[in-house]
Amino acid sequence: MAMATLRLPQRRTLVLALAVFALGHVVAALSTSFTLVLTARVVTALATGAFWAVGFVIATTAAGPGNSTKAVGVMMGGLTLANVVGVPVGSLAGHVTGWRGPFWALAALAALAAVFVGRFVPRTEQSATVSVRAEAAALRQGRLWLALAAAVLIMGGVLATYTYITPLLTERAGIPAGAVSLVLIAFGLGALGGTAIGGSLGERRPMATTLVAATATALVLLLLVPLSTGPVTAAASIFVMALAGFTVNPVVTSLAVRFAGDAPTLTSALTTSAYNTGIAAGSAIAGRAMDSSLGLTGPPLVGAVFAALTLLPLTALALTGTRRHTRIVAQRTVTDRAHDDAAVPASSPR
Repeated sequence: MAMATLRLPQRRTLVLALAVFALGHVVAALSTSFTLVLTARVVTALATGAFWAVGFVIATTAAGPGNSTKAVGVMMGGLTLANVVGVPVGSLAGHVTGWRGPFWALAALAALAAVFVGRFVPRTEQSATVSVRAEAAALRQGRLWLALAAAVLIMGGVLATYTYITPLLTERAGIPAGAVSLVLIAFGLGALGGTAIGGSLGERRPMATTLVAATATALVLLLLVPLSTGPVTAAASIFVMALAGFTVNPVVTSLAVRFAGDAPTLTSALTTSAYNTGIAAGSAIAGRAMDSSLGLTGPPLVGAVFAALTLLPLTALALTGTRRHTRIVAQRTVTDRAHDDAAVPASSPR
């Protein structure tokens, strides 16, 4: 989707993605066919991929080189907040209104978001011709793949544990099933805090922030094994796990986009894909571990290994340097261009 929409104006891509997202949920809400509902979900997932790929680029561009990591943290904070608030609210709405209710709500919210994006996101122009060749050339940088590897591993570590958190909490920590949602909210709040910390500290000290956060994540996941026998210590560990793990995300995302230079769209899409790849791989391996003799302690142990392995690409990035020959994609808003032109006297050469 990132490549298919590469030559479209970025604001238009966001608006079209939200419009397709809204329309797909209308179709799902009106449908009586499971096949049609499933097809609509696939189409809305494609629109979501296009939105995130372009959204990260717009966020870093609008914020400027000095605040790009903070901008990514804010955007990822929105995603995290959606999980903290949207998932339980959507589940409740489904019980009250039936399964079609959340689909109608998503369609309405996406349509409203499209209006706001079209109204407030500035129209941008690119300083160089956007091409598939330029986007592909950005993938030749070794540092980019180190950032993507860190994204895969840190999400694999955190979500390897989170995917199987309910049996760990109920069967090992002794938390009642009805109270599990409270721990999940604590996880969401920790993730939200982590993205805020990473966005705030990552611009000034990207490698120190990520190395400390990844180390803390690995230690907390390892300590979760003995601490998961008590409800309070288990809940506290899960909160800290999310806080430390999600601190890494905005930093590596911002670095990946920065490494891409003038061709950041494909890189942005690959970063999102890297997170999902880590989630899939970590969850799959954690599931096998839980079926082994490790039992319920398997997922946090797998998560600790993944988080510890994150230190390898992060250390390599620290040794190669993150700012050498890097720059944010050179884009300017049309409004800024007009303002600059107006500031030049008519008699001056342009």
